[in-house]
Amino acid sequence: MRSFSAVRGWSKTYTAEVTNRDLHASARPEAASRLWVPLTLFAVLLLADQWLKWWSEANLQFGQPVDVLIPGLLGLTLTYNTGAAWSLLSGAALPLALGRLLVGLGILVYLVRRPQPPVLAVSLGMIAAGAVGNAIDGLRAGKVTDMLSSPALDAVTRTIHGQPFPIFNIADSAVVVGVLLLLISSVLPGQAGGVKN
Repeated sequence: MRSFSAVRGWSKTYTAEVTNRDLHASARPEAASRLWVPLTLFAVLLLADQWLKWWSEANLQFGQPVDVLIPGLLGLTLTYNTGAAWSLLSGAALPLALGRLLVGLGILVYLVRRPQPPVLAVSLGMIAAGAVGNAIDGLRAGKVTDMLSSPALDAVTRTIHGQPFPIFNIADSAVVVGVLLLLISSVLPGQAGGVKN
């Protein structure tokens, strides 16, 4: 009688273990499917950022504006920045690059270890791409290559506080849009929490 009870107890334990294993296995493909979008976006933005920086250095003259994209709204002006936006922390290219690299890689590790809802995952992927893109510049050349200029935004900032809008790059844009999406996702239902493992 005792051995029969032991067999029944072992059978229940084994069944529970198999069920839990099956649940974890079925969760893995769902988690993996959440990863490919932000990781692909990260790679595309990073490659686009590095290509445009290379192209700008090869084809543009330093400080000479070229109004070739959207007249009055978006143009090209090659410049360099050893700090952050509006030349904050100028001369601190290496510490900023290391900080950006740690932030970007940290976000990627977080996304891999704990996949997030779609909007949140996309925003984090964009921020990581921007951080790593500018980190590469800082580590490689000691300065960040900027080339995108906006006469419209320039007019707005000059009116508000008398300073021109900073010339930027794809990496900067990715960070700004990613942060905006992050703020939006924080108020959207079902976007605030991550996947529970």
